[in-house]
Amino acid sequence: MTPPSAADRPGSSGPGTEPLRFGARVAQSPETGPRPLPSAWSPSASRPDVKDGDTGPVPIVGDRPGPPVLRPAEQVPTSTPAPLPDEVSELPTTERPVGGRAGRNLGAAIGVGLSLVAVILASLLVWRPAFLGVLTAAVLVGVVELTRALGAGRFRAPLIPLLVGALAMEGLAWSRGPTGLVVGFLLTVLAVVVWRLADGPVGYLKDAASGVLVAMYVPLLAGFAVLLLVPDDGAARVLAFIATVVASDVGGYAAGVLFGKHPMAPSISPKKSWEGFAGSVTACMIVATPILALALDGPWWGGLVFGAAIAVSATIGDLGESLIKRDLGIKDMGQLLPGHGGLMDRLDSLLPSAALAYLLLSLLAPA
Repeated sequence: MTPPSAADRPGSSGPGTEPLRFGARVAQSPETGPRPLPSAWSPSASRPDVKDGDTGPVPIVGDRPGPPVLRPAEQVPTSTPAPLPDEVSELPTTERPVGGRAGRNLGAAIGVGLSLVAVILASLLVWRPAFLGVLTAAVLVGVVELTRALGAGRFRAPLIPLLVGALAMEGLAWSRGPTGLVVGFLLTVLAVVVWRLADGPVGYLKDAASGVLVAMYVPLLAGFAVLLLVPDDGAARVLAFIATVVASDVGGYAAGVLFGKHPMAPSISPKKSWEGFAGSVTACMIVATPILALALDGPWWGGLVFGAAIAVSATIGDLGESLIKRDLGIKDMGQLLPGHGGLMDRLDSLLPSAALAYLLLSLLAPA
């Protein structure tokens, strides 16, 4: 027999045959011998630059796989993300409108405020030294709250010398007047910087500086309220000071809610407006004028000056504490007073106003 020629062998090129591709299905034909059937997919179907039969470095076996199908457990979620907690939504932002609600329990705030006013009036009208005790207790609580708040920013103000110094400052202001207050403050500062030496050099400057800030901000400024109390008409002087500050808070809140449109300091306190500040000035003048004229025998125009000045100092004090809280990343100084936060959140406008009230009343209505 004659062996088959190259043209008759499977996979050879020759008349009536086609080259065999990898992955192609092969069928036998009685006329031409082995012949590949059309494949379901070939490289030339998607890439014109690739000729049929050229599979590249990787041989193609069978049909080309289709796109992957995700199983139900792998489906991409399309639901809306859960809302953030209420605590996050309550953080102050510059996008919040100036007017609107205060964001606190108004009923609890009013109840606590009236209770505080009742305690102050009772201590002033019954026995003046009783107000000294109430004020000293408030100062000690304020020192603790501010020290703990500074701890959130890793400022370790020495608490024990601050508490002892606060007691000394208020007592010396009552017994020795302005000189005693200044001496008590200097001794407290000395005690703070010496006490902090025991903890080593790491963070010494910022810790000592924060202790001096606490001593100046709370007991020193509160000492001017004690100086207001010392004269025989001290009860009337303290009432004029506190009533005017309360009028600033109430007038500013009411005017801000009703008419507030232009923010005063949006990066510090977004809800404070210039309309609210105008309400504070007006309310302070209305309250201070009759008290100064009738209870302290001062000129009527002195009430206008006193009211406007206290409105400015109360607003600055409020903004100053808001700035501290924003820098520390906290909302309130404490949680002692429902609807208000901490006691320092109520003392913020009173403390700087006490120093200004002592100076102005010494000029407008000398004792």
